[in-house]
Amino acid sequence: MIGHFLITCPKGLPPYLEQELHALGVDDTQIDRAGVHLKGSLWDCMRLNLYLRTGHRVLFELKSFRSEDPKELYRSLRDFPWEEWIYSDGYVNVDAAVDHPTIQDPRFAVLTCKDAIVDRIKDRTGKRPQSGGENRGVSVFLYWNRDGCHVYLNTSGAPLSKRGYRKIPLKAPMQETLAAAVVMATEWTGSGSFVNPMCGSGTLAIEAALAGLHRASGSHRRDFSFMHVKGFDPNTWQDLRREARLASLKSLKGKILATDKDPKAIEAARKNAMTAGVDAFIDFQVCDFQDTPLPQEKGVLVFNPAYGERLGDERELMMTYRDIGDFLKQKCSGYMGYIFTGNPSLAKHVGLRTKRRLPFFNGKIECRLLEYELYDGTRKSFPRHCSSSPAPQNPVNIQ
Repeated sequence: MIGHFLITCPKGLPPYLEQELHALGVDDTQIDRAGVHLKGSLWDCMRLNLYLRTGHRVLFELKSFRSEDPKELYRSLRDFPWEEWIYSDGYVNVDAAVDHPTIQDPRFAVLTCKDAIVDRIKDRTGKRPQSGGENRGVSVFLYWNRDGCHVYLNTSGAPLSKRGYRKIPLKAPMQETLAAAVVMATEWTGSGSFVNPMCGSGTLAIEAALAGLHRASGSHRRDFSFMHVKGFDPNTWQDLRREARLASLKSLKGKILATDKDPKAIEAARKNAMTAGVDAFIDFQVCDFQDTPLPQEKGVLVFNPAYGERLGDERELMMTYRDIGDFLKQKCSGYMGYIFTGNPSLAKHVGLRTKRRLPFFNGKIECRLLEYELYDGTRKSFPRHCSSSPAPQNPVNIQ
């Protein structure tokens, strides 16, 4: 059965998600503000859930229709053959995004959708499946905007960002899907060094290892919603997992180094890497970022410092950003340097000219990945009485 997919992702990530899809051989794609549209089969949903690093949920459209009020919504949903998709003794959960004048609370739309589903199945089979808010069983997503309704099978269930390896998150961790996109933006693919000072719980380093080894990001997940849908073939799923394992590399050409001055952070990061099965490919060390022992083999160096929105005080962080700039200037020649931040005023204290300023969002916080080309050797400088035009930067397009 060929249908329409919507793969959701955080704002700023659709270009990276589309890039992933093209790498998987999916060419007919269309970028949306917070996702990518494509066509495919339910078999494809297994592959997408297994491999995608920057997507959140793989939604397969079941039905679209117009509805002016909850009664019409109920009738249209009850007309759908849910008994062909959901076992009568199974479990179904519903989530919804609603913007309609007749609905003050989206939970009412969720309840209407649940009632329509279970009433239809009971009428046709004589049994009523369980339903509730637990994230298990078959997941259905309702998008009701004005009078237009789209009903999707959420084939992922829990977001794909929940890889299953981050058992110890620490404070304000970077979400796995965002970390994967940041790694993609650096264009590091396993060759050269990937250095992550101030690594926290290790998400950036772990996502770099998974990408460099070509490991399927969903390989540690034990449960996806599509596994509970009628017609799911566990043998096909096991074949896909086996194929993914065979495609994974056994070693990295480059090195991954992650450091943090907090021993508890390094302990947590190491345990998370062990759960992800990549601890053998990451060198974790306890030290201040300024004492990070840089590998001779050049590569990329990525910082994700606090930026004052949720942690610390901005005035206290100004010196940290200055020290990061000094470290990049004095010790990191030949590397490409990156700083992920949601605070433009703090970024000014780095004291280096950016080559690119790539837009991202960390939740609702608008962020930038600042790229610095750290030249190996001395660049020709202009006399003070001369002026030069600033290096051109890629245009920033915030959606």
